[in-house]
Amino acid sequence: MDKKWLPLAITLGIAGVAVVAASVWPDDVEKPPLPQSLCHGALSRETAELIDDGRGGEASAGAWESKGSTTDSAVFKECHVLRADQDGAKRRGVYKLVVEETRSAPGTKKNSVPLGPGFTGWALPDRAEVILPTGCAARMGSAAPHVKASLDVPSQDEERLYRRGEKPPVDPDTATRNNATVMREVATRLAERYDCAA
Repeated sequence: MDKKWLPLAITLGIAGVAVVAASVWPDDVEKPPLPQSLCHGALSRETAELIDDGRGGEASAGAWESKGSTTDSAVFKECHVLRADQDGAKRRGVYKLVVEETRSAPGTKKNSVPLGPGFTGWALPDRAEVILPTGCAARMGSAAPHVKASLDVPSQDEERLYRRGEKPPVDPDTATRNNATVMREVATRLAERYDCAA
């Protein structure tokens, strides 16, 4: 090859490698902050979007942190998952996820469904709870024996809907399944994040 074309060949070769590298880089990697990848990593975007109020819109989140009582590491306490309105200018709250220490494991609620093998908790159309694996409390800076994650979905609240004469935006069985899926992911992802998986 003529030496005068060598710089051009090197430049094109580097550009080709960059294009190949860019094409194999995963598109589904979440990029913080969202905040911190939806509730500090407790939820993937796909799972977060399972719960809807029937009005659609892109999901986002706002989270608040609290310090653990025995360490300086921050553990998020409350996360509100929002959705954009049709014009995208306003956001409305769809559900709330709270992570807190507790002295006892949750009992079952009337008409609730269990979360499945390997998970301690339950789900209803408008609420759900799960206890994180043993050992997570200490890893998250809590002196309590357990850490509980709870979910509140106001749009599926049967009493509120009855008072307003409205029907649930999502079929109750589907809503219950979605809530159970969300809680299983929360327990799994937080246990992995804090290295306390059972």
